Amino acid sequence: MMDEARIGEILEPVGPGENGRREERVRDRFWHTLRKAARQVPFVEELVAGYYCALDNDSPPRVRGTLLAALAYFVLPLDLVPDFLLGLGFTDDMAVLAAALNTVRKHITPAHRLAARKALSEADPDR
Repeated sequence: MMDEARIGEILEPVGPGENGRREERVRDRFWHTLRKAARQVPFVEELVAGYYCALDNDSPPRVRGTLLAALAYFVLPLDLVPDFLLGLGFTDDMAVLAAALNTVRKHITPAHRLAARKALSEADPDR
């Protein structure tokens, strides 16, 4: 598992330019990465709700920045533990995502959660 110091570095605030790059990267790669990792993510609905919160311009900038940092780390193909390592690849991503979601949980609204449930049910009708 990742240590808290490393997670803190990943979630550290950055300027608007870097947040914009992170948002673009997340928009481009989130759903593809989620499909690969879904079985390894025990909190997939909360993760997708966090995705919608991160993209919501009404979310506070600090909340958006925290979520975008965690989501950008999630969608990176190479990180601390490469995602292609079966069973281990997404463990570091889950630690970062769990920390970010825990930090901003009160800002994830019922509308974000509803959007997540809808997107997930459209992606998997048996859900």
